Parts: sequence; structure tokens; C-alpha cells
Amino acid sequence: MKIIFIGDIVGSLGREMVNEWLPKLKEKYKPQATIVNGENAAGGRGITEKIYKELLQSGVDLVTMGNHTWDQKEILDFIGDSKKLIRPANYPNNTVTPGKGMAYIKINQMELAVINLHGRAYMGDLEDPFRVGEALVEEARKKTSHILIDFHAEATSEKEAMGWYMDGKVSAVVGTHTHVQTNDARILPNGTAYQTDVGMTGYYDGILGMKKEPILQKFLTQMPNRFEVPETGRRKLNGCYIELNDSTGLATRIEPIRIDDDMTWFD
Repeated sequence: MKIIFIGDIVGSLGREMVNEWLPKLKEKYKPQATIVNGENAAGGRGITEKIYKELLQSGVDLVTMGNHTWDQKEILDFIGDSKKLIRPANYPNNTVTPGKGMAYIKINQMELAVINLHGRAYMGDLEDPFRVGEALVEEARKKTSHILIDFHAEATSEKEAMGWYMDGKVSAVVGTHTHVQTNDARILPNGTAYQTDVGMTGYYDGILGMKKEPILQKFLTQMPNRFEVPETGRRKLNGCYIELNDSTGLATRIEPIRIDDDMTWFD
């Protein structure tokens, strides 16, 4: 099984990169599943139904979310009916929270379970992602041994802990949220592919996909400022490519994807 995962899509520049590069990535890697994190897709804050449908039309099979899930209030109107959109599974009172935290992608005679979890360190008072994640993994394993977790978290330590906790239990644990691709893609000893953060897709010459000037002013003055997502400028795409053993569901390969003007990992 071959999978492409694309990190946090930020604004219109990020969506442009997906539209432009996803066909080329599919031509190179021949993935059977393409997953993207879309929690910043609408101007850096949440996702709209129109953008969600555009991502599917561009060739995306499933969209995951994160801490900006509810920033666009219209999501409450469509997330419940959106079979290819999942939000973090570990909200309090999860059974009454709109949407779902796990979905399955049908791939020929196999299925890939995708779980979305939200970190707690510096991120808010949610349920324990380790225990919630373990329960979902047990549920998923009744149907498939192919399981990928998008762990949307701030702290590197919490992400690494999740990787080690799930080693051998799932196919892959990939991190999102911090928008900076980490140079630690590896297969853990028991067969789980891991990367602390796959990076972001969007504006290249800013700070985490935002215009840098307002953020610099905030650091220099400690005064509140409005952060803005540019609509023009140089762009980048970050993600990873994963291969899984069809019989065991364990990983045999993980390769970072980085496309920008300074380094294109696309030969």
C-alpha cells in the first residue's frame, strides 16, 4: 500500500500547490491513498465546504483537521455528512461533537484506517490522545491492520511519545500543526513509520505560512497584531510518502516530500 500525506495546507497558496503538484506526485509515487491536513485551508483558519470539495476534486481521498477545526462556523453545517473529512477524535463528550475522528479509505480489497488526534501539551484541555487513540486503534484493527494517525500537536516530546506508544500497533504516526518539517522520518523498531512533523503547504517566505512583518512586530513590541496569510508569493509543499506491507500493515518506507525554490525533493 502506498500513501501520500501532505502537511497543513495554509490559505490559497497552499491550495494552489496541491492543485499544481499533486498530479506530479501521483505520477511519481503511484499512491493508492492521498491524505491532507486541511485545518488552515481557509485563509489559515479552518475549512469551508467549498474548499473541502475542491480538495477532493483535486485528487485528495481524505482531509484531516486540528485545533482550527471550528474556526469557520459553517463547518457545523456539513461536517456531519462529510465522509472524507475527520476532526480530532479526543474532544470531551466526543459522542456529541459533530463529525468523526476516524474514517476508512477503501483500497481494492484492503482498507486504510485514518485517525485524527489532538495534542494536549500547550494545546488545550482535551481528552487523553493516548487512551483515545488506543481505543480507536483496537476498533480499527477489527477491520484492518493498515492504520495511520495524524497527530496534531505542538510539543515534540508529546509527538515522539505517541510514536513510541503506537510502535507496532499502527502503520504510521505523522505529526502536523507546527508547520516546520522535521528531519527525523524513520521506521521505528516494531515497524511504525514516524515523522514528528511533515511540515506545511503554502507561503514560503513568511513565518509558519503567515506574513512575517506583523509577527516580527509582535515579537519586538509585545503588542497584539493581526496575522495575515498572503495570497501571492513563493510557495512550498511539504509532506511524506509511505509504503506499507500489504500483509502486516507495517511500514517498509517513509520518505519526506519537500518542494520549494531552494530544495525540491522531486527528481
